[in-house]
Amino acid sequence: MIDRHDILRTAVQWEGLAEPLQVVWRSAPLAVEEVVLDAAAGDIGEQLRERVEARAYRLDVRMAPMIRALAAHDEQNGRWVLLCLYHHLVVDHTTMDIVQREVGAQMAGQPLPPTYPFRNFVAQARLGVSREEHQAFFTGMLGDVDEATAPFGLIDVHGDGVGIEEATQMLEAGLARRLRERARALNVSTASLCHLAWARVLAKIAGRSDVVFGTVMFGRMQGGEGADRALGMFINTLPLRIRIDGTGVGDSVREVHALMAQLLRHEHASLTLAQRCSAVAAPMPLFGTLLNYRHLSAPDDGAVSGEVAHEAPGMQVLGAQERTNYPLTLSVDDLGDGFGLTAQVQSPIDAGQVCRYMQMALASLVQALEQAPSTPLHQLEVLPPEERTQLLVDWNEQ
Repeated sequence: MIDRHDILRTAVQWEGLAEPLQVVWRSAPLAVEEVVLDAAAGDIGEQLRERVEARAYRLDVRMAPMIRALAAHDEQNGRWVLLCLYHHLVVDHTTMDIVQREVGAQMAGQPLPPTYPFRNFVAQARLGVSREEHQAFFTGMLGDVDEATAPFGLIDVHGDGVGIEEATQMLEAGLARRLRERARALNVSTASLCHLAWARVLAKIAGRSDVVFGTVMFGRMQGGEGADRALGMFINTLPLRIRIDGTGVGDSVREVHALMAQLLRHEHASLTLAQRCSAVAAPMPLFGTLLNYRHLSAPDDGAVSGEVAHEAPGMQVLGAQERTNYPLTLSVDDLGDGFGLTAQVQSPIDAGQVCRYMQMALASLVQALEQAPSTPLHQLEVLPPEERTQLLVDWNEQ
């Protein structure tokens, strides 16, 4: 795989240079470190994960490949366990899917598809929409934003992933069906509905009526020929601003959908450029939260943690972890039929609570769209009934 794809042989150099450069090595063999572990000490896979804590370990981006591999023999289960650490500079979730499929095809003796160099995407991103167009768009969206959106007071975007708690919930099946029905009826995407619901959640917990958060762009829509089959880090994070006011929910959905369509044209813009178009003074970040809406295949076990679902013959994916430097991230996994919610949040904030807020916001939004589309956006409920009762009744009676 490394020999086939240039991005897996890529390193980043910046020392003594005017700007950082990606340098593709002719050869970048992967060193696999064999570790001897004792099954009596516990599960071999768990021991490997503990040995190399992904949230604390750092890969040297000046060296290719930006991958570290450790292998241990699991004698008790008659197998080898391989742990791989990948840097996000060279892979995204789609890349991992493609690698799994190609490994499976190779092991099955099937022909592999042609490769698409990552450099093609780099050229498209740099030579596509001009810097001036990017600046005009983001200045129009963010020019008068002078305060960061910091729900729960979380604003440190330079974290290392330590202390991040994770919770996963499936969206109730009936709600998932109704969500898709409302999207079709309004001729908008379910992603637009989810972005609006997340904005309502942030407005509630941050005490604001005007919120900005990061949305993860797929990056392959404007990536040129073969972008859907190329390896590399295509995703990009860009700001999205949504006002939570008296506008009816029906009109709000259409406005968010239109804004996201405009944002798509700028999906390769630099986040640094976008942030400089706001009135938030550096080095304060513009936002401290992310929404990652992604399309995934549903694994057989119903998990929604973002694990790669494709497995090669003789291989089994035991687990996967993804981390960002943001203190609050919500991933919405579109599984084709249902939806999964995964919240990652800095402790001691309850990640499960964040998922419950999103569930409630989506339920409230769908109900309003079904029954009263003119309902003001700021009236959508976020607190689940039991928490609302606790706040308004139980605690006041103590």
